[in-house]
Amino acid sequence: MATTSTSRVYELVIFGASGFTGQFVVEEVARNSAEGPKATLKWAVAGRSRQKLQQVLDQAAGNLGKPELKSEVDIIIADVEDPDSLASMSKQAAIVLNCVGPYRFFGEPVVKACVENGAHCIDISGEPQFLEGMQLNYNSQAATNGVYVIGSCGFDSIPADMGVLYTKDQFKGTLTAIESFLSVNTGPEGGSIHDGTWQSAVYGFADQDKLRSLRKKLGHKPLPVVGAKLKRRGAVFYSDEVKQYAVPFMGSDPSVVKRTQRYLCEELKESPVQYSAFAAVGGVCSVIKLMFAGMLFWLFVMTSFGRNLLIKYPEWFSFGYFTKDGPTRKQMEGCSFSMTFFGQGYSQGQDPQEGKPNLKICTQVKGPEAGYVATPIVMVQAAITLLNESKSLPKEGGVYTPGAAFCKTSLIERLNKHGVVFSVISKPEA
Repeated sequence: MATTSTSRVYELVIFGASGFTGQFVVEEVARNSAEGPKATLKWAVAGRSRQKLQQVLDQAAGNLGKPELKSEVDIIIADVEDPDSLASMSKQAAIVLNCVGPYRFFGEPVVKACVENGAHCIDISGEPQFLEGMQLNYNSQAATNGVYVIGSCGFDSIPADMGVLYTKDQFKGTLTAIESFLSVNTGPEGGSIHDGTWQSAVYGFADQDKLRSLRKKLGHKPLPVVGAKLKRRGAVFYSDEVKQYAVPFMGSDPSVVKRTQRYLCEELKESPVQYSAFAAVGGVCSVIKLMFAGMLFWLFVMTSFGRNLLIKYPEWFSFGYFTKDGPTRKQMEGCSFSMTFFGQGYSQGQDPQEGKPNLKICTQVKGPEAGYVATPIVMVQAAITLLNESKSLPKEGGVYTPGAAFCKTSLIERLNKHGVVFSVISKPEA
């Protein structure tokens, strides 16, 4: 079994620490350094600019009241365009927390360096093409080298992936299908998302054909459908479950959850769960606004000229939702999310292949602002789980989803203690 190396200089290295998300990951690691092995954590920050990295450490020291961060946290100079610097960084780290996106452009050199030099790698990518491409290209080598590459360890897609597993664990019988609905709440200051996420979306939608080609190369057989087939929803529909209009969730959650269910089915011989993800959008006015923005987006994303405009003016095309500055800390304090899971299945002793589901369950994952508060929390707790619970991980290294990697660990319990809370809303009932 692969174990986290104790011979490395650092247990964690945050790569891209001076980026918009990276700065918040730095603060989260600093808050939780006592949760490392032996109640300590040796960590460093990495990136291209020593000056910017030092500024992030100084900022964290001031925000957290920890002046020691200015001098006790080491700085590593590394650049995605310099393979030798990535190799040097990876040789010093037990785990690299990769915060440099868009991952389709900058992620693979980091994965390659980690796999070749024996460092585990955790990222917060919400880009299916990157995530599945890393599985195709590096799973075998990572397994040989005992390295765990665990993608989508942020808001994309730990709440969804671990939420499905949590719902399945709470269901007394055979859970066969789940629909999730994401709701995002903003405070009086409003909210926004940094345009790095917008860029990932622009390039992701433009490359749909490449994603289909990639999946053909992976060559997966369709997962067996257990129980009644999950009904298809429209592009926009009124949800009786959440009492508002909803649309399909366009992030990585469906892709990640499906990969986890494949692992559980093929490797652990568990019954797979069908899954669909949606986002609640509110009333009729919100739907009209969303449809207009969606049509603009699709029109422009299909050409190089249009994509350049989308990248250059994210605030205009997204009605202010995506900005080059990202949200302020005041805005983050007022924001939160909830993801509600509606599951159905069959009671113990009933054959799922006969008749309609006779039990339902509702669970929920709730947390603070999704992109820059919840994401650092779940990323850092994933890393701490990897450090502390190596015996509970899959027996071999490889490229894994969060659910596949952490299904036998205490990650959910750790998240509950840090404000990303999993709970049962209604227990299984007919």
